[in-house]
Amino acid sequence: MIKVLIVDDHEMVRLGISSFLGVQDDLEVIGEAEDGQEGYDKAMALHPDVVLMDLIMPKMNGVDATKKILKDWPGARVIILTSFIDDELVYPAIEAGAASYILKTSTADEIADAIRQTAQDQKVLDPEVSDKIKNRSKTAADIALYDELTSREREVLRLIAQGKSNQEIADELFITLKTVKTHVSNILAKLEVDDRTKAAIYAFKHGIVKPSGKDDDDGHTAAV
Repeated sequence: MIKVLIVDDHEMVRLGISSFLGVQDDLEVIGEAEDGQEGYDKAMALHPDVVLMDLIMPKMNGVDATKKILKDWPGARVIILTSFIDDELVYPAIEAGAASYILKTSTADEIADAIRQTAQDQKVLDPEVSDKIKNRSKTAADIALYDELTSREREVLRLIAQGKSNQEIADELFITLKTVKTHVSNILAKLEVDDRTKAAIYAFKHGIVKPSGKDDDDGHTAAV
């Protein structure tokens, strides 16, 4: 039997979910809470297997409640059940340790299945949330490629993005044309791009070079 704690400030939401889960053979609602603080207190007292957690609540929001519960009762698995998919809510909730993130537009059966899967250490993410996380991970990994460049390669990349030819780069940096070509080759390999144009696009995309050609003050990436 999977023990479930429902934390939501809307009584009708708690009542509806509780009523449906109550007729499931393998699920048992052991408690309800109307805010994050009460949710934390009941989680410590009842030790649920799964916590259905709303995000926007009085006294303590869902993100803070998730952090506290998982810190003091690591045996719990938290499912965020909310109407919101804003970046400022999704990422903090996942970073707080929530195992799953689903929307209140989900059907009762989908919520029940999410509880079962989460209890078995499987992640259940709404498709829109999953896309957000994938895109963020991809962007973070993409930005990290820049950190593989040497300081000289970063200089060359910024000049490439400014439309400089290899000879112009050589003249500006007081290095040989052969050395420039070596740097360009290394840059393309490290950024995992095929040509100079894609390297320049990378530089603009991550704020290494402004569209006007002006570099960032620190010469580093600034995520868009």
